[in-house]
Amino acid sequence: MVKEQHIIMKLEDLSSTILSLDHVDHVIQTAFKGHVKLAADHILNRGMIGRLEKTVGSITRKLNLKFYESRYLPLQESIIVRTKSYATLLNIALNFFGFERVLIGFSEDETEIAIDYIRRTLGEWEEYEKKYFATTIAKDVVDDFIAEMKIPMSKNYKPPGSMTSKIGETVEGKLRADERMLSFLEAVKEEVQENIYYRMSIKKNKFGNDYALGLRWLRHLGYVQVSTNPVLAAAAYVDDPSLWDGFKGESFCQDFKTVAKENRKWLDEPEAFADEIAMKATEICVFPNLAVFRPIAIASNFVHGMVSYQLSPNVSGSSKESVKDALHIYSDASNFLRKYDEYLLWGYNDLDIEKMRPNIVFKVSGNNSSSIDTTHDLESLGIGTNNTETYTVSQETTLIISKIEGRAKAVKKGIHVGTSYETTMCGRLNDYLREKQARIMLEMMYNKTKDFSAIAQLAKDLGVQDVGALSIEKLFEISSDLRYLSSLTIKPFVKLAMEADMFGGTKEEVQAYLSRLEDDICKCGIAVTQRVYEVFFFPENRSKWLNYIRARYELNEEQTEEVIAFIDMLPASKRKPRETFLTLASSNMTNTEFPNHQTNVLNESRKPGFNLEEYLDAVVNRVVEAETIHRLFEEYEAKDECRKALQLTPAILKKLKEVGVNVKFGEDGLTPEEWPNFGAVIKTKSEFTRAYNNFRQEAVSFVKKQKTLYSTIN
Repeated sequence: MVKEQHIIMKLEDLSSTILSLDHVDHVIQTAFKGHVKLAADHILNRGMIGRLEKTVGSITRKLNLKFYESRYLPLQESIIVRTKSYATLLNIALNFFGFERVLIGFSEDETEIAIDYIRRTLGEWEEYEKKYFATTIAKDVVDDFIAEMKIPMSKNYKPPGSMTSKIGETVEGKLRADERMLSFLEAVKEEVQENIYYRMSIKKNKFGNDYALGLRWLRHLGYVQVSTNPVLAAAAYVDDPSLWDGFKGESFCQDFKTVAKENRKWLDEPEAFADEIAMKATEICVFPNLAVFRPIAIASNFVHGMVSYQLSPNVSGSSKESVKDALHIYSDASNFLRKYDEYLLWGYNDLDIEKMRPNIVFKVSGNNSSSIDTTHDLESLGIGTNNTETYTVSQETTLIISKIEGRAKAVKKGIHVGTSYETTMCGRLNDYLREKQARIMLEMMYNKTKDFSAIAQLAKDLGVQDVGALSIEKLFEISSDLRYLSSLTIKPFVKLAMEADMFGGTKEEVQAYLSRLEDDICKCGIAVTQRVYEVFFFPENRSKWLNYIRARYELNEEQTEEVIAFIDMLPASKRKPRETFLTLASSNMTNTEFPNHQTNVLNESRKPGFNLEEYLDAVVNRVVEAETIHRLFEEYEAKDECRKALQLTPAILKKLKEVGVNVKFGEDGLTPEEWPNFGAVIKTKSEFTRAYNNFRQEAVSFVKKQKTLYSTIN
């Protein structure tokens, strides 16, 4: 049997005039212009409930005819027809295996019948290829699906690698050479429906992806949100270089090279339009996610399927400039969705859905007080926000109150508000507190012993280079940094603590103290999430907020519920699986996960004795122990920073008293004026700004290369 040359399907332009006769014809026409994912997603609509069996049966009938007719076509044409036929049915089947069917409302019976039609058809095609074609492509189509699963963190690798990549490897290992299609379907169904995230989604927990790639596969597992920022935008271009000059992913998405060549002002003065260029480069890697999540966004009326887009950190201090950028991007997203919605929603007559409305929310940095106004102003326009660079109970409480005020004004004008988010950067908070604690402890050890060589040896043991050239202050700073000191229980740190006779006499006592300290610090991010959730979403407090909102803004019951029902906490930047499991909640919560963290959660769920039922609504039922909070506030050297993270302010407590909410968290939290100076804020803002500026320069450099090529050609 001859192996054909691999062919990449081209995405043909779709006409603004749709000539489809019915849904079946529409799926076939769309697929055969190369838009197979869009064709498959067209069926993910509530208007198809009860019609699935008949529709899929008719699709398989028409594709069957094309597949068999392809035997008489020239080789290259035949390969293309078979590739599109296989890919269309596989994408439809994956949507039915996945959580999408639950969100749309398809019954298990109708999806099982549809899947059985697809399974029989694919198996028959593969056997037919072996008998009557000079080339078989079933293997290559399946390999393409698996290759797509392996893209996230493929080049921007962080141990233990992305969960979708691990799933792809597992599926690949289960394939049978003689039944590529059927074994692929069997393996994918098992890997999806037994996955911990699918199981948690079935229990009404929601998840988001903290990465700009891999969304379609995660959508099958129940993911309903994606977060992006400058770091992740840059990572997307590293993992998938086709974003620069040959994007072959979702429909209607462009590559950056095409956009740059069409923009003469960029070519003439790249540096003058650096921020505009960076904005467009970010859109190119983020807008495909709008398409991936579009079916579930439409089906849920913008409760699910939201894409978080990071506004430029360089303008975060100006509410006016941030809102201006957001409105520009929002308009671009709406224009992107015009034709997409036309094809996705063709033939459906749901008058309640606002077509072209972007399923996007904007990440507003809570690194200064202007974020309060930015949040309020966008929410009042019906544009959702996702506050980021937020670590503390006082920050998040203040910003959620701002969301409530803005959303109340929106619904009072008849504007439907979708889901918006309040991020807790759990891991980054814990990292900062650990670094603060470690630095204080190192200074204490040095002050006690005056042994410079001991601190230098610690740095050397941690992997720091050229320690002899560093001052003691620099040694304190670098030896407590997460890059080198990932835990207070690392052997060199324990050894130094013992030598300085700091925390008890024996090695066991020192290890026990540092282990407890490390464990307590690693619960801070969880505690922030739990405390903010208690303020707004514990049943007794939620009812008080509803009463307050209804009276304060003169809303009816339905409007009042809309204001608060779709504000979700968003625990993020996690380091340990428990940061997911201990922040689960069946309402007002979406956990967003890095691809490598997803792998850790999956691995944890497979350990003997793991029981998901123990963690359901853990944000309410398994709060961080009072003893841990007491030690963080009273016993440890970084106690002042812990109080800033976990307590409120007098102004917030006064507001809560007005609402009727009574929580005893203390009043030493950060005021808005203090937000910019909190250590975790400073560190993350610096990282995000540096990443944004680097990505911006990379995009500008790419445009300059196109300018040179353009000048050479002309």
